[in-house]
Amino acid sequence: MDIADIATREYVEVSADERLGRVRSIFERENPKGVLVTDSEEYAGIITQRALLQSHVEDSTKAAALAESAPKIERTEDVRDVARMLIEGDTKVAPVFESGELWGVVSADGLLRAVLEHLDALTVSQIYTEDVATIREDTRIGQAINLLRERGVSRLPVCNENGLLSGMVTTQDIVDVVVRNMDNPTTGERSGELDRMLDLPIYDIMNNPVEAVQPDTSVQQAVSRMFEYDYDGLAVTPHGADTVAGVLTKTDVLRALTHTEEERLDVQITNVSLLDTLSRETVRERIEQVVEKYGEMDVHHAHVRFHKHKEKLRGTPLIQCQIRIRSDRGQVAGTGEGYGAQSAFHVALDKLERNVLELKGIQRDEEYRGQLLRKLGEI
Repeated sequence: MDIADIATREYVEVSADERLGRVRSIFERENPKGVLVTDSEEYAGIITQRALLQSHVEDSTKAAALAESAPKIERTEDVRDVARMLIEGDTKVAPVFESGELWGVVSADGLLRAVLEHLDALTVSQIYTEDVATIREDTRIGQAINLLRERGVSRLPVCNENGLLSGMVTTQDIVDVVVRNMDNPTTGERSGELDRMLDLPIYDIMNNPVEAVQPDTSVQQAVSRMFEYDYDGLAVTPHGADTVAGVLTKTDVLRALTHTEEERLDVQITNVSLLDTLSRETVRERIEQVVEKYGEMDVHHAHVRFHKHKEKLRGTPLIQCQIRIRSDRGQVAGTGEGYGAQSAFHVALDKLERNVLELKGIQRDEEYRGQLLRKLGEI
């Protein structure tokens, strides 16, 4: 299946000279996944909600200053390849070209709607993300923004004082509260109002009750629920419990669409443009080496995410790298930082290796305990 019938000519476009104040008002009014930026009618980039949230640029700044690159997709591309490009470009919308001319856009939602009927073959347990960051009800909005930036995620489950799931806060929730006030002056009294807003507890803006799914729910049902409530992700909770087992997002589903039956390890890289002296093949080989070293672990998929911080050392940006592998033994991750993608990747890889060892050690302890209990039962 290609995207010829999935891509659309309906999209929001602004000139590179447009002021960011108007772009922010567009997001408030129309809530698009992204806004295309053009310069002399030529595609120049895309502005996302996340970029606006993380930006402290004045409203008088031109849109071109915040435009980010996104993968350029041909209208006849295969759905699986487009899903991979959206993931690697870390975007939910991308420009579509036909014969070298900007034709329209394709979105993650458009892809998922097109394949929805086929998603009943998967269950949430096969693709959701475990070991997610959570926050408490009394966490301040400013702290939540920092955590969203650090983790490079778009949502955080909220737990009450007993550790039970009580809400969910997303980038969009914070945009609704904070960004809508950013077109006002932020000096003097206004600045104080913004500071007080960032000091509010997350309880005041979180979504409640929370839409949650169980691990054995079909992905088709989960995605249908996302569309019904206009959510990009759902909490995953064990049966009969209100604790957080993880999160299922539309990105997790897109990632599943790219899985192949190749004998080699399938590795996806988000923000692939940040690779410097690293190559895709090197990333794959190093992860395979860690996996193969410890044997008896069938790894289905690996995801590597790079995130660039503003800090630099002699012109080289500080990079965060997260490696997550999904195997028959569960999910294992490793995170690290360094100046340049190669340094960050090596730190994350070392952490991944330690976590793989720890996982196998725990499982060996459980196997030994099970054997011991069986022997005691025979006495």
